[in-house]
Amino acid sequence: MKSMILGCSGPLLTSAERRFFQAQNPAGFILFARNCRDVDQVRALVRSLRDCIGRQDAPVLIDQEGGRVARLKPPHWRQHPAPARFHALARGDMDLAVEAVRLNARLIAADLTDLGVTVNCVPVLDVPQPGADPAIGDRAAGQTPAMAAGLGEAVCQAMLAGGVLPVIKHIPGQGRANVDSHKALPVVDTPLEELEAVDFAPFRALNAMPWAMTAHVVYRAVDEAAPATTSAVAIERIIRGVIGFDGVLVSDDLSMQALRGGLGQRAGDALAAGCDIALHCNGRMAEMEQVAEAAGEMDARSLARLEKGNAMIRHPEPLDRPAAWARLEELLAVTGETP
Repeated sequence: MKSMILGCSGPLLTSAERRFFQAQNPAGFILFARNCRDVDQVRALVRSLRDCIGRQDAPVLIDQEGGRVARLKPPHWRQHPAPARFHALARGDMDLAVEAVRLNARLIAADLTDLGVTVNCVPVLDVPQPGADPAIGDRAAGQTPAMAAGLGEAVCQAMLAGGVLPVIKHIPGQGRANVDSHKALPVVDTPLEELEAVDFAPFRALNAMPWAMTAHVVYRAVDEAAPATTSAVAIERIIRGVIGFDGVLVSDDLSMQALRGGLGQRAGDALAAGCDIALHCNGRMAEMEQVAEAAGEMDARSLARLEKGNAMIRHPEPLDRPAAWARLEELLAVTGETP
């Protein structure tokens, strides 16, 4: 099993994709909006992905945050509020905010388990700072480290209760990024003490979670040149050390423009730095071939982290979805908001 997670090009696997995945045996897969037309189609695609590598427990990931980052969309799936919709509630009553966040996350998890999707790339624990690029913005779980940790934990626990593994992102914290890492490389000059007190804090609070996704961000107080994704110093000293995260560490998407070099170099650099898995999302065959050439077999430590994470999944309890949605709407109405 190779240390990579890959996407596919559309709603159905092509014959070339089937052959490639069967030959390369990636650790798992990720779905995007281009892959999701309706419930039956997504279920069939998820089955096809696992069938072609012969592992029915292979992780299938998605980014279903709510708001502007949602791969499952109406009319086949209900629109969920952006994480920022819960901030006003949290400022007034944290207990009510936690209840609302749990309901929302539990409803998302129910949609995912219906499809066979087992990993959701939430919550966003980045704490947005003044002057930062708006790419994080309303995706953030909280506006302060304490709020991010509290509401982020509610998301994680609801996902786990719903049979889905959460992925805390973007470790060690992307809230100060001065540009969108999809387009360019952010560089953060903040002193280490402040990073530890603010940016790293929500990740440290949730360091027992099963998966985390790296930030394509240079933190000059940690590593002058390399972004966290490809920095052995950032991964060993900060992510594994200061933050204390010992779960599955997956890179953010290798095709983002924050990273330099070809796709093979990016994958090799991320894995050499200490990522357990290299993530490539766009489904372009030529790029996936480069990633596959650079990605070796998962080592014993990474496999153990994967197994430890899988052991955290709980069998989903029954969920009364209409009642859950009604209560969520009631809670958001306290702030004048509706889902």
